[in-house]
Amino acid sequence: MKGPGLIATALRERIKELNCLYGIAQLAERYAESIEELLSHLVDFLPLSWQYPDIACARILFEGRTYQSSHFRITPWRQESRILVYNEPRGEVGIFYLEERAAADEGPFLKEERIMLDEVARRIGAVALRIAAEQELQEINRQLSLERSALQESNAALRAVLTKIGEEKQQIYRDMAAHIEKIILPILQVLFLEMPKEKRKYIEILRTNLEEIASPFLQKPTPAHLSLTQTEITICNLIRNGLRTKEIAKLRGVSPATIHRHREHIRKKLQLTKAKVNLATHLHSFT
Repeated sequence: MKGPGLIATALRERIKELNCLYGIAQLAERYAESIEELLSHLVDFLPLSWQYPDIACARILFEGRTYQSSHFRITPWRQESRILVYNEPRGEVGIFYLEERAAADEGPFLKEERIMLDEVARRIGAVALRIAAEQELQEINRQLSLERSALQESNAALRAVLTKIGEEKQQIYRDMAAHIEKIILPILQVLFLEMPKEKRKYIEILRTNLEEIASPFLQKPTPAHLSLTQTEITICNLIRNGLRTKEIAKLRGVSPATIHRHREHIRKKLQLTKAKVNLATHLHSFT
């Protein structure tokens, strides 16, 4: 049975152990963003928690850096524990006595001090892991922020390019319309007057198509219109200008049956197969 003196000594040691673990928690909170600052302060704090603090000193080796308490010296009376991060050794923490003391459980050290030192090493590894994870997260967030800014700049540049393209496109339409009005239409008017009356309607069709070349039917085609072939687009224009199947067949040098098949294909592509809509009326809705 332990005497009062031994009980008091054991109680003091347990209090020091609790103070040690509490102190580590406080340091970890205070230096939550820097493992270097944490270890620099921890190495001076640790010796106070051992049985002989007056002759104790500490050293922490972590990821190639060394942290030593004041008056540190390597001696034979040491107690060390490895620091693990992701189950990989990253360093060690050690307590050294500068003078020899009576043998205890592990040289001059108590078994409780071994347990405490292992716990200190474990907590250092846990704090290092948390700080590394937070720093990695901060770096990821920084990269995401940079990428988001770059994407916003790219989107702004793309919008500017699209706006410029739209403006240039409109200018092309204006130039084309002016060219048709000032050069081509006057020539067609001369041809119209010189053509026999029965053929003037073809000149009229050509003139009408030129005037409508910038119409929504041609400028802003729907997905259905984009599926039309060039021949089908030509036939659509002729239908829109009032020509019947036989007239279109004669103009293109094919049989009326061929034009009829084209009309069926056009209605199918424009999704009019089940609709009771006149094809010419439908095509006029885009002018």
